[in-house]
Amino acid sequence: MNPTAPRSVTGRADGWIVGPPRRDPPSLRLFCLPYVAGAASVYAPWRGALGEHTEVCAIELPGRQTRWRTPAYTRLGPLVDALASALRNELDVPWALFGHSMGALIAFELARELRRRGAGEPRVLFVSAGPAPRLRGGSPRVHDLPAARIAARIAALGGLPEELRAEPELLRLFLPVIRADFAVCETYRYRPERPLDCPVVAFAGRDDAEVPPERMAPWAEETAGRFTRHVLPGGHFFLRTAQAELLRAVHGALGAPGAPGRPGRPGAPGAP
Repeated sequence: MNPTAPRSVTGRADGWIVGPPRRDPPSLRLFCLPYVAGAASVYAPWRGALGEHTEVCAIELPGRQTRWRTPAYTRLGPLVDALASALRNELDVPWALFGHSMGALIAFELARELRRRGAGEPRVLFVSAGPAPRLRGGSPRVHDLPAARIAARIAALGGLPEELRAEPELLRLFLPVIRADFAVCETYRYRPERPLDCPVVAFAGRDDAEVPPERMAPWAEETAGRFTRHVLPGGHFFLRTAQAELLRAVHGALGAPGAPGRPGRPGAPGAP
């Protein structure tokens, strides 16, 4: 997440995707969206971990690493609109979306925006450690707090890397991005819309006090297809600590995403 780390900049999808395209077209692309202050490098270990036919496309949001000089978005609508436009040439094969925490919200609204544009729906929508969109709102606002309290908030979640905690000047440099990301989430207002038809697979951390497993359950209401919930060991950042289990579940869902039908509910087969 270090914003000053040297990275090679590419122009793929107007800079939204880090790394060049594969030489041979994949059977499926998985677009992966990061959490608050997270960068595309979060998903670097995923490349090649989902089989040779799946291309992992890590999304780099403005304001970090390869896009350090681009201002970060503070509202979800413009962010999703720009990202949907940037991905227009990447949807020539089946595709899926994965988002963790803030990334889950972006992935959900991106799926709806791409459907509005006639691009179809993802093969699977994966939502991880992000409360169901209809549950958002009402929490104390973080993005307009003093810098020290914002840093304390993200540190409490376990999302502040050691290099930022150890270097106050680096943290000060990166705080505007953290503030902007919190603003994206905290100014969001859910608007009811026709449920998606694709399967939705939700992941929760067993010990996540911020987004406990029950706050993931209402994601079932956002799909007319199959809903599955997995509860993995760990707190809010089980994305890192339970990576092997998470990747196995993602790989399995992409291989057999399930047919449309009545949404599953917590307690249904495959949903702890």
